[in-house]
Amino acid sequence: MKSKKRFSLSTTHLIMLSFLGVIAVGTLLLWLPISTKSGESVAFVDALFTATTATCVTGLVTLSTHATWSVFGQIVILLLIQIGGLGLITVMGAISLLLRRKMGLGDRLLLRDAFNLNTLSGLGPFVRRVVLGTLIVEGTGALLYMLVFIPEYGLRGIWLSVFTAISAFCNAGIDLFGDVSLSAYATNPLVNAVTMTLIVTGGLGFVVWWDVLHVFSLVGKRKRPLSYLTLQSKIVLVSTAALLLAGGAAFLAFEWNNPATLGAHSVFDKLQMALFQSVTTRTAGFFTIPQEALTTPSALLALLLMFVGGSPVGTAGGIKTVTFAILIAKAASAVRGRDRVSLFGRTVKDEAIGKAVAVCMTSFSIMALATLGLALVSDASAIDILYETVSATATVGLSRALTPTLNTLGKLIIVATMYLGRVGPISLAVAFTVDTNSQNLIENPTEDISVG
Repeated sequence: MKSKKRFSLSTTHLIMLSFLGVIAVGTLLLWLPISTKSGESVAFVDALFTATTATCVTGLVTLSTHATWSVFGQIVILLLIQIGGLGLITVMGAISLLLRRKMGLGDRLLLRDAFNLNTLSGLGPFVRRVVLGTLIVEGTGALLYMLVFIPEYGLRGIWLSVFTAISAFCNAGIDLFGDVSLSAYATNPLVNAVTMTLIVTGGLGFVVWWDVLHVFSLVGKRKRPLSYLTLQSKIVLVSTAALLLAGGAAFLAFEWNNPATLGAHSVFDKLQMALFQSVTTRTAGFFTIPQEALTTPSALLALLLMFVGGSPVGTAGGIKTVTFAILIAKAASAVRGRDRVSLFGRTVKDEAIGKAVAVCMTSFSIMALATLGLALVSDASAIDILYETVSATATVGLSRALTPTLNTLGKLIIVATMYLGRVGPISLAVAFTVDTNSQNLIENPTEDISVG
């Protein structure tokens, strides 16, 4: 008698299902009449859209968060943002640690894959540091926001500060200021500085945090402490700084005389507004200048920055800075006729290069299909549609005022795109790949082909 094959889900499937579960629960809660200020249920598709954009920390909204949702609904959205930013697996792991429950092998495998790590050791302390670090950074951001929001809004400013801090750190971009996001604070240095710091901190990735802190602890104790940074941290820090500064400089040049964006402001205000635009395109979703008013070069630059996104093992989306850097380095090596890819004096493994290609191509495919689908059901301009789909794929949240005008099919397309973008292209590739280990034992004949 043949034994039945045991059905089991991989860790990748479980991670994907965990996000679906959170979205489902969030949708049902937001569909309740208690979640709205009017006391009437919103359309189911809008509840689904809002739950998805919060859980996937995207920021695209079909309904005004401030005008539509009650305090209960806003709390649900904030919880979805926090869970989505850290991941349900991380939250459950933190609860297990809090209850002093011993982590089994299955729990460790889930956490390892959720954080895209290469080791099973030290995961308990890692989760503890992630949660504690998140609370400290978000709490500090909220306190700094209160210096501005409490004098302006009274006690409501406390809730605005907490909500904005968590949303900024998780790179969600959902706010309670209406349809104008942070436009009222476009020239406020404190709000700009706090928001950008939270966005960048969340987008750097938790692994880089601990690496940087370790290097700081070596200052004065070791020579050349920066040399102790891991290759990933070096790539993340350098590529992040380069993209932010280059992006800010380009936006400043492209929008300098645009009366609808930077044209009417002082030099200092132009500088901070251009830098904010560069930072927020790294999957944050807040805006201080209307995206539909950007010049064509700025809009195209924003598409590139959104597609790249933040860094691995963080709260940001996109293909990630490390992926982008590896692809650039691989192209440069090919042009020079070199087989190996090197960054900062270290050779990049072929496996990492393969994953970078897979991530980029999968993200591009999702974006392309979503663009074609949205073009079929919408009569918006090509740049507006592309802005929407790239924003959804990279879980950014910036829109050229197209989101609120989407019909039901358009909303469902963006919902699917946000989910696929958040779960991660490499997770999708692994989840839907059939085990071919036995096939790898057979090597096919090699033949040269022409490329380019």
